[in-house]
Amino acid sequence: MIKKLFIISSLIAFSGIYAQKTHTVVKGDNPYNISKKYGMSMDELYRLNPRTKDGKLAIGDVLVINTTSKASTSKTVATPGKNAASTQVGKIVLQPKQTIYGLTKQYQISETELRRLNPDLDSHMKIGDEVVLPLENLNKYGSSQVASATVNEVKTDAVETEVAQSTAVKTAVDPDSYEIQPKDNYYKLSRKFNISQAELFAMNPGLEAKGLQPGETIKIKGPTTAAVSATEPQAIPTSSTDAANTYTSTAVADDYVTYTVQSGDTVFGILNKFGIDLDQLLTLNPSLSAGLKSGMVLKIKKLDAAYVKKSGDALNVVMMLPFGFDTNDSKYRSMSLDFLSGAKLAIERNVKKGQKLDIKVIDAGNEGSFKNSLTQINADNTDLIIGPFFKSSVLQVLDYVKGNKIPVVAPFANTPDLLNFENLILIETNESVYAERIAKEVKDVYSDQKIYIVADADQTKANILKTKLEKDLKNPVVVLVKSPADIQLDQNMMTGQSAPVIAILANDNDSVGEAFGNKMIALSKEVANVKAFSMYYSPIFEKKVDELSQANLVYLMDRKINTEGDFEKEILAEYKTKYCKTPSKYSVIGFDVVNDMLSRENKKGEIFKQMNKVQTQLATKFEFEKTKNGAYVNTGYRVVRLVPN
Repeated sequence: MIKKLFIISSLIAFSGIYAQKTHTVVKGDNPYNISKKYGMSMDELYRLNPRTKDGKLAIGDVLVINTTSKASTSKTVATPGKNAASTQVGKIVLQPKQTIYGLTKQYQISETELRRLNPDLDSHMKIGDEVVLPLENLNKYGSSQVASATVNEVKTDAVETEVAQSTAVKTAVDPDSYEIQPKDNYYKLSRKFNISQAELFAMNPGLEAKGLQPGETIKIKGPTTAAVSATEPQAIPTSSTDAANTYTSTAVADDYVTYTVQSGDTVFGILNKFGIDLDQLLTLNPSLSAGLKSGMVLKIKKLDAAYVKKSGDALNVVMMLPFGFDTNDSKYRSMSLDFLSGAKLAIERNVKKGQKLDIKVIDAGNEGSFKNSLTQINADNTDLIIGPFFKSSVLQVLDYVKGNKIPVVAPFANTPDLLNFENLILIETNESVYAERIAKEVKDVYSDQKIYIVADADQTKANILKTKLEKDLKNPVVVLVKSPADIQLDQNMMTGQSAPVIAILANDNDSVGEAFGNKMIALSKEVANVKAFSMYYSPIFEKKVDELSQANLVYLMDRKINTEGDFEKEILAEYKTKYCKTPSKYSVIGFDVVNDMLSRENKKGEIFKQMNKVQTQLATKFEFEKTKNGAYVNTGYRVVRLVPN
């Protein structure tokens, strides 16, 4: 039996929407999902069935469905892309273990374009189903898979785009419009269509005040929309599109800190959260006089002036690494040398692309002697500082450059007291972010099962997760254990039979991960519906995909190289040619951090204007969010699901 590996979202085959003149209401129906099912607008459904306008439907009600605007029951409407007149597409047959991430890398296509050609990408697709790709990419990057491709001109029956999917009843679909979905938010839309929130509001007057209303159509493209440069790394090259996080939903737009109103927010709660008074809030947001609504984007306060490059064409970058040569302290020397080797490769690649760089490497010594290293920084002409590694040293750098607001990148330090610095970029994803996501995943499948958490020695991560689960679930039984061997099946009190449990790995030790995987495999053979989750990747998860899929394993993964991707193959080959070996963990981190930061810089050193881009480098996903305190925090990771066939 073949199992399938999915990252967050699997793929789905195209299917026609069968037209019918009436629809009988069943449990779970509402006007929105009925209109979606038959490719109608909600206004049209209300016009044909006036009694539905109040949203109240009874099971068994028969609704009139208009199908006159459909040309066929098996064809979909196409919305051409930028070069639709000449663009040709082909199809491949989906193979076992292929993922969205793998497809974007193999065929050198952005996820945005892949979703445009395959609008049902977020639903499940069976092995053997077809995926539409540009013919040019198929010919250039294709393999034996392409033998099953069917070449089509991009015409009205070729492929339904994400816009056309929600407005299929129209004979002519506007490619510049989009129908709002129930779970949409401003951040998601700005990422999906590569526009800023300011551009979204400019194209849709009144949208900021009234918020996003499911079923309404908005403009998502216009003369103000900027095109994505072909030389930039592909945005969102993984399928983790909604990374959970524990930070306040704030963003930067038009030189203001903005906040998207959440369900349950109050005006005075927002005032307390951001430490502002009511007059300030109303002055910046006159629309508040009509009331606070979920989804509204509020301007909170004016940003302080960001760093501005002083002089010269070259970007002056300082790297502070704890080699310890001057202090005769070699504790972190190997780690620093590895980090530098990856950084050098990234620097060389960006120079080849035409970027002018002036790189200065400073021996940051150890924490005790670090202060002496600061004098080597020219605060009047430094555009970016990468490092140091330790929190105490990062704080000293921030204090040293506070008058210049030079961007500082912390590769490893991430603690709450660092969030108060607006010129700080934190690379390390906080483990509470992972805990939040796993808790959400557990909540989606929870039905009174006993929950085991395999903790590490200090149990900090396990306790964060336990607290979150006890808050989100109704009277859960959560047990912390030291070893996967302590996980036992529950017992049904009525029948006396074994009952499935939920098990979560909150320990990043590979040997513990190995034991956890084997335990889950054993339990899933005894009883069905065992649910396994892990905050971390373990090698056994890839070694025993088929067996662990029976335990419905879901795990989070970061800093894992997709060795099948073309970009990854290219970097690994370059590294091996340069150093005659494969990169170590810290070499990979060095490359990822430096390549990502340099790709966000422009000639004026305005790195913070590029922080909204989501990018995956060799192994790390970078998805930065600006916290309400000021710092930029990476919340990027990938979610992998092992789904039984």
